[in-house]
Amino acid sequence: MIASVGRAAAVAVAVAALIGAGLFGGTAAAQDRRQNEPGQFDFYVLSLSWSPSYCEAAAERRTRNDNGRPDPQCGARPFSFVVHGLWPQYDRGFPEFCQVPAPRLNREIVSAMLDLMPSPRLVFHEWDRHGVCSGLGARGYFEAVRKARAVVKIPEAYLEPEATLTVTPDEVEEAFVKANPGLDRSGIAVGCNRNRLTEIRICLTRELGFRDCPEVDRRACRRDKLAMPPVRGG
Repeated sequence: MIASVGRAAAVAVAVAALIGAGLFGGTAAAQDRRQNEPGQFDFYVLSLSWSPSYCEAAAERRTRNDNGRPDPQCGARPFSFVVHGLWPQYDRGFPEFCQVPAPRLNREIVSAMLDLMPSPRLVFHEWDRHGVCSGLGARGYFEAVRKARAVVKIPEAYLEPEATLTVTPDEVEEAFVKANPGLDRSGIAVGCNRNRLTEIRICLTRELGFRDCPEVDRRACRRDKLAMPPVRGG
């Protein structure tokens, strides 16, 4: 309980500082008049993180979680694409931290999501920053996360690669479009760091159907070639 209160207080301080500096409230408010009103948004982005890239980067940074152990996502169990989050979006901009402090998450909900989001810290973070903006209760929001993930079929080549793949953003987008009837190239964006594919962002309606999202698409990775490290143990 003390840790939860401390975390909520830290978020509140950070948001207040950004608003006071004109770096959060002012800019975001200019994007959409509904800024940060729970349940008031236009569509979702489902972000699927390529876990092997995350874990390689984490090892390079020697990233550890709060109790000194490696991130659970990077343990013995191999992961490929995992859910980073389901993010409410405006046609221009997006809401975040719509309720501070966020309603406390039931530990049973957190545990139930670890097959898709393999880190309790990630589940808590996504609820605090994005989930509360959906206007749904915690159980409803994470049910929506699970349904959204079920909508998207991962191309066979990216299920469990045993060696590093060299891909282009266009190739990856095309593979997802072919595997998912109704998905258009303007409704998906590839994310990257300097040389690795990091995530796929797919735009969904509030009813979890595919839709276009020009603003998200414009922020896609523009590099020529990217590495997709293999699934651990492959």
